[in-house]
Amino acid sequence: MTMKIHAIYRGGVFCPDAPVPVAEGAKVELTVTSNGNGGSLADSLEEIARMPQEGPKDGFSGADHDRILNWQ
Repeated sequence: MTMKIHAIYRGGVFCPDAPVPVAEGAKVELTVTSNGNGGSLADSLEEIARMPQEGPKDGFSGADHDRILNWQ
């Protein structure tokens, strides 16, 4: 049997949006497709690569990172 079930992943468990006609204890195979809330690793890396290397000209740069975090 094949069916499409919409669910939300919460606390390590897939929670179906509606009752599922499957017997209690039945083994199933899930194919997960994200709707954009958690894409693939490649998508995430591409998004990171598109980010600017420096932020706004506010007087702080990546070079200041350690100094600011260490309060020195």
